[in-house]
Amino acid sequence: MKVTIYYGPLSWFRDELGTADCEYLLDIVNERDEARRRIVHTAEGQETGRVASGPRLTRVVAESSDYASIQEHAIMNFIGLVRPIDPEELVLHNPPAHIETQLARELNTDIKRYDYPAVTRETLVRFRDGFAGHLVGQESVRESLLAAMYSLTTAQRAKPVVLMFYGPSGVGKTETAQFINGLLGGTLLRKQFSMFHNDKFASYVFGGSHSEASFARDLLDRESGVILIDEFDKANSVFHSAFYQLFDGGIFEDKNYTVQVGPSLIICTSNYNSESEIREALGDALYSRFDSLVRFTALSKDEIKQVIDRLVDARTLSLAPDEQERLSVDDIKTTLYPLADGPGNVRKLSKLVDEVISLVLVRAVLEDGRETDASARST
Repeated sequence: MKVTIYYGPLSWFRDELGTADCEYLLDIVNERDEARRRIVHTAEGQETGRVASGPRLTRVVAESSDYASIQEHAIMNFIGLVRPIDPEELVLHNPPAHIETQLARELNTDIKRYDYPAVTRETLVRFRDGFAGHLVGQESVRESLLAAMYSLTTAQRAKPVVLMFYGPSGVGKTETAQFINGLLGGTLLRKQFSMFHNDKFASYVFGGSHSEASFARDLLDRESGVILIDEFDKANSVFHSAFYQLFDGGIFEDKNYTVQVGPSLIICTSNYNSESEIREALGDALYSRFDSLVRFTALSKDEIKQVIDRLVDARTLSLAPDEQERLSVDDIKTTLYPLADGPGNVRKLSKLVDEVISLVLVRAVLEDGRETDASARST
């Protein structure tokens, strides 16, 4: 039996798999389990549950999500699960570490890894030239990121660059990570740690049963060279130790999986106000593992007006032609400019722009309806 293990995103794995015929391991296991549960009477007083054998299978495949449906004891004795099936080729996508260890010890096993989109010098040029058109203000952020990402352009770099974005909410931290990822390509892996405030977080970070979601499996399945951990400050300090090895050497291990992230870009966002606050909250052990702390500042009044202009223009362009005719873009901007006296949270501004435009449009529609009704009554 030849074994090939692929580590990387599912879309890449399926491309590598091609169009040749294959059988899926989970289907085979389910069919055999069902066959064992059936009792076939072959003669009076004699029973058998033997599964009928057929021609040897050419290629059997398992994808990353399939292992969650396989019982724990079968994962731990995976070689015993696949030997009776005995395909010519076994092709696995992102298996748990236990499975690779077993197969590599007893069978001819080939490992293939996906080459994630990498930061190049061309990426730096595109980032520099496109930053102002994507984000208002934050000039110091652009310079800090150019310096931080440069080390990823060297061929010798084998571990990630780890950044902490800090500053007030809604000033472009997440948007900057999305912008960088857009330059590289692939769907951004984004995890919001504020969502994990229950017992599931421990198993998500440190690993639980194979049927449970885990950070390690998400890392294996990712398409992107950028890993975004939003609201890192919301994670309980008891989980900080889980990231030491990832930030240091680019390896993340839990109970079930081992992941090598390579020269990727790991971005953690937070609402800390200063470097001293970060150090006090995270402790020296984790604080020292960040390659750079990138400060995002509150937007000035003029910058907030620029944001409003961009949001209104973008929202207007997305409307149908008849809707655009009902709007006065200048009037909407004038209505929204007083918001520049506020804190300048871009997410909130975006919602307010949508709300104001929608209100203008619905009033126009209702007015048209009133005029139509009046005209109908007059006739």
